[in-house]
Amino acid sequence: MDSLKELYKLGNGPSSSHTMGPQKAARLFRERTPSAARYRVTLYGSLAATGKGHLTDWIIEETLKPLPTDIVWKADVVKPFHTNGMYFEALSEQGELIDLWEVYSVGGGTIAEAGQNDRGARNVYPHTKLMDIMRYCREENIELWEYVERHEDEDLWPFLKDIWQGMCESIESGLGKTGVLPGSLKYPRKAKSFFKKARLQSKRLRSTGMTFAYALAVSEENGSGGRVVTAPTCGSAGLVPAVLRSLKEEYDISEDEILRALAIGGLVGNLVKENASISGAEVGCQGEVGTACAMAAAMTAYLFGGTLSQIDYAAEMALEHHLGMTCDPIGGYVQVPCIERNAVSAVRAINAAEYTLFTDGEHCISFDQVVVTMGETGRDLKCGYKETSLAGLAKYTPDCRFQL
Repeated sequence: MDSLKELYKLGNGPSSSHTMGPQKAARLFRERTPSAARYRVTLYGSLAATGKGHLTDWIIEETLKPLPTDIVWKADVVKPFHTNGMYFEALSEQGELIDLWEVYSVGGGTIAEAGQNDRGARNVYPHTKLMDIMRYCREENIELWEYVERHEDEDLWPFLKDIWQGMCESIESGLGKTGVLPGSLKYPRKAKSFFKKARLQSKRLRSTGMTFAYALAVSEENGSGGRVVTAPTCGSAGLVPAVLRSLKEEYDISEDEILRALAIGGLVGNLVKENASISGAEVGCQGEVGTACAMAAAMTAYLFGGTLSQIDYAAEMALEHHLGMTCDPIGGYVQVPCIERNAVSAVRAINAAEYTLFTDGEHCISFDQVVVTMGETGRDLKCGYKETSLAGLAKYTPDCRFQL
């Protein structure tokens, strides 16, 4: 299983699979084709279906500048390895083919070539199931964050500190802006308004309001192409920062504890990435917001003093109740219903953790089992419900305005 440094990435939205992944692929292809005079890039499947709204063509053209790039859209062609396929061609002045590369954006900003079963992962961790990890932790009498520390490089904590800082900067940036998000939906920014209203509340309603505000802030930054941390993706980037920031403020949690929680959340996200998928184009929004909710729930359970079983329970419950969630962005923008989903599921993550603390940690379905179920459910979803904007909410609400 790969390092969690491949899960948490700081970059520009609105989509880790549709902008960050293609940007990385374009940069690598440019470096290996210094003699090219121009490029042609063909986008397939989901990458083509929502590429315009996700700025896929823009990020590829910007990365390959100053050379001209022709973008070819083939939304009706779905490659068997992954629906987010790209075909790069480097051409000479005479139009002759110099080099070509078929590569896929498999979620979270990660790219892989066809037939690459591990999708580029390095074997940093010896275990790929949470049940095995918990058994190891019990045998060694260590916590989950210590397990992560044992298997990551020595720069783990400075890395996570940078990630936490990036999350906080996204929150602050989002809270400071008003107006509407880019695109034809003219979706209004709401984070600042929510924040002002939350400050006037007391006790639990204040905490809930702040969680909403922080999640909206990050998600609105993402929707406008701002810098966010993939957790595990850009489309679900609002949950983890919102939960950690609101808990830190309400319970005066130290930065060390926040970083340890990030380590645990990263481990949970990695397990989903390893055993199912975090790509909305592959398994729907359950793989993005569902995974983020599981990560945040596990973090919260840890911060509240939960046992290993309670942490497993919190993560399992959070993901279980997102099973079947479709990815149906209106107009191809990572705005509706994506932004609200981040806010609502952030509170759900806290609720899941709180629920488990009222139990002894015993539960029927393990986190590992629900991850496998999520992967199977995602494969069974019709193509239209996996980041194509051809079905679901995207089909029936094309203009994003409901009039009474």
